[in-house]
Amino acid sequence: MSKQRQRVIGPLVQGFWRLLDWQWSDQQCLGFLQDCIELGICDTDHADIYGQYECEAAFGRALKLAPHVRDDINIITKCGIRPALAKKGLAGKANHYDASKAHIIASAQQSLKNFNTDRLDVLLIHRPDYLMLADEVADAFTTLKQQGDVLHFGVSNFTPSQFSLLQSRLDFPLVTNQIECSVYEMKALDDGTLDQCQQLNVCPMIWSPLAGGRLFSKEDEKAQRLLNVLNQVAAEVGASSVDQVAYAWLLKLPSAPSVVLGTGNSERVKSAVAALRLTLNKEQWYRIWQASKGHSVP
Repeated sequence: MSKQRQRVIGPLVQGFWRLLDWQWSDQQCLGFLQDCIELGICDTDHADIYGQYECEAAFGRALKLAPHVRDDINIITKCGIRPALAKKGLAGKANHYDASKAHIIASAQQSLKNFNTDRLDVLLIHRPDYLMLADEVADAFTTLKQQGDVLHFGVSNFTPSQFSLLQSRLDFPLVTNQIECSVYEMKALDDGTLDQCQQLNVCPMIWSPLAGGRLFSKEDEKAQRLLNVLNQVAAEVGASSVDQVAYAWLLKLPSAPSVVLGTGNSERVKSAVAALRLTLNKEQWYRIWQASKGHSVP
């Protein structure tokens, strides 16, 4: 018998990794966040390294303008990637991963300061550390949970075996695995990642749902095949854009994913929300799959 799904994160998440690129004032950032909340998107995605360690603090300054907004949102952030930068106390000649207890706790505490908050709603390990000691990560997570610094935990870009290893050391469930998936990049359909999420009733988070813009390349034959079919399906289901169909294709996955949006345009966010009302039938879903793969199902 399957256990009840623990839905900690909603179906759409607003990503802020490009926050500095948008060149907003703190007030503009707050206004955009409030637009998202009004549209029903209350989950925000961050990472300590975004914007060369500046994005979290920029978001925190916006929150400081209206402290009550903090209770209207979930802050999801990530740690564990250590670039070879001669700043922020980092040293070394190679980019590397660090899932040590000391680094996880220090990163979480710095994120708390950056966001001007007393808790993180979800903390993820950003990339699997090949030198990860699962017991040490579990100890870090447990410490942060007991202190009330972090409410929930998950991972990002983990394989099913890496996810299972870490989960085996924890007394509480990991709530997500943030992975790449899109109508263009379908590896997660076949490598067991989404199967595991459905098995454990874990809702995955999907990054790069529009393939980082590759979907719209005029020089890419695969992208052109996809765009032709996405436009067909858009007309059939009453979608106003291929973006909406691409989101709806992901949202139909039985693992009930959360799709991370990368836009800083409120109108595009509004369009993404409209995708929640679209329903693709199985033929339409597989027609898109076929366009991506370049062949029919066996």
